[in-house]
Amino acid sequence: MRNLLLTIAYCGKSLHGWQIQDNALTVQEVFQDALYQIIHERPDIKGCSRTDSGVHANMYCVSMKIEHPITNDHLMLAMNRYLPDDVAVLDVSDVPDDFHARYSCKGKEYVYKVWNSRVRNPFLDKLALHYRYDFDVEALNKEAQAFVGTHDFTSFCTLDKREKGDFTRTVEYFRVERNGSLVTFTVAADGFLYNMVRIMVGTLLAIGQGRIPYGSLKDIIEAQDRKAAGPTAPPHGLYLNKVFY
Repeated sequence: MRNLLLTIAYCGKSLHGWQIQDNALTVQEVFQDALYQIIHERPDIKGCSRTDSGVHANMYCVSMKIEHPITNDHLMLAMNRYLPDDVAVLDVSDVPDDFHARYSCKGKEYVYKVWNSRVRNPFLDKLALHYRYDFDVEALNKEAQAFVGTHDFTSFCTLDKREKGDFTRTVEYFRVERNGSLVTFTVAADGFLYNMVRIMVGTLLAIGQGRIPYGSLKDIIEAQDRKAAGPTAPPHGLYLNKVFY
């Protein structure tokens, strides 16, 4: 029995998140179907996190235990033969028996992409948020530093049955950067709540538009109230960018 770590990437435009659903095509479903074509088994696979419909991943990690003798390199190549074009296996490696893609994770980095222009970019359709309003990137980058550190992020979480208990997370860094019309919001933390990054970005955009005053983030965090924060940014600008072990 081997414990394997598979690193994959996927475009979420036509996929409904990671976890299998009864009435929608998901990453886990196409992954399991491709794997079955190769080893004729359906092992218990562990994904590193939940991702919502329309969200993308530059790096998503899956662990699983198999007895099949296929080499790691041949498994990678075979998976890419059977997977749809919007999902690819980037690497397959052996990991210790107690490794778990989700519970061994020490942190993640997300990127949110905004196409900040009056004219939409057809090459970024469903790959970045088209946002027409002007905003000061340097000012928002300075504002976003209020997120850095250990805080209760209840104000930046969509409350449902997924989230229970401690809402404290430690944000390592948050950067807002512009390259022409493309603005990227990059955040790393030891963990994320449901919709946390999208609410962070939505709140920053509301500040940039003047609907929430500059200097409010500290008070919004301390309020521990979802109603105090801004809107939830759409899913299609969000990318799981790195997973740290």
